[in-house]
Amino acid sequence: MSKPQISLDDLQANVGKNVGESQWRTVNQQRIDGFAELTEDPQWIHTDPERAAKESPFGATIAHGFLSLSLLSAMAIDVLPTIKGQVMGINYGFDKVRFMNPVREGSKIRGSFTLLEVKQRSDNEWQLRHGVQVEIEGQEKPALIAEWLSLAIIPS
Repeated sequence: MSKPQISLDDLQANVGKNVGESQWRTVNQQRIDGFAELTEDPQWIHTDPERAAKESPFGATIAHGFLSLSLLSAMAIDVLPTIKGQVMGINYGFDKVRFMNPVREGSKIRGSFTLLEVKQRSDNEWQLRHGVQVEIEGQEKPALIAEWLSLAIIPS
């Protein structure tokens, strides 16, 4: 199934609107351990379930904040439409990233996206700013909030 496409005019008309929520993803110990190995960050609050249950204020291992942040790429694929004529999308970075609530092992998380801004940078380059939240199932406080910048390359 192909992703929906949106015209640039329709995209601009959606500024200020919630674009949608991704599917839920389970953050299990295997995912946490894999991230710890890849990033060379084996801190025990992430990788030692027995010690974390006894010594951590969270009562369990927790995901790295950067693991939750990195899952936004997959979450965006679930939600964000492709712009008609777009040949490439580029991650341009984040503003105002805040890790608000730990993601305990076994939790389910999803991304929620709001389009905040669309601005033309050149004849074929548009910058998009999305407000993003990573929600934790069953909790009011999100795992993280941020503003995510991306570039859409659309040949004229």
